[in-house]
Amino acid sequence: MHKKPRAGNGGKKLKETPDQFIIKIKVEPRSAQPGFAGAYGDSLKVKLSSPPVEGRANKELIEILSREFRISKSNIEILSGQNSKIKTVKLIGTEHAEKTLKKLLLS
Repeated sequence: MHKKPRAGNGGKKLKETPDQFIIKIKVEPRSAQPGFAGAYGDSLKVKLSSPPVEGRANKELIEILSREFRISKSNIEILSGQNSKIKTVKLIGTEHAEKTLKKLLLS
């Protein structure tokens, strides 16, 4: 019997292809101070002020990622974890992703 490949990126924070990055993110909804909070295990931790209701937290996450990585919101896709605190997110067309991610992980 063949197993289905698991969603996500195999425990890596970042997976790079020529035009995209895939990042594992741990979100913390209803935070007083929204923004990046560094590394969290094998994920990047992002604090959100929105509650996890009706997609508001996912929308805020996309806005934060768009601003920080300097890419259009349409170039960000939540691949898995739409209803979870652990998400796998694809960023398309960012030239600064690796440099930005290193900065965020060290903060």
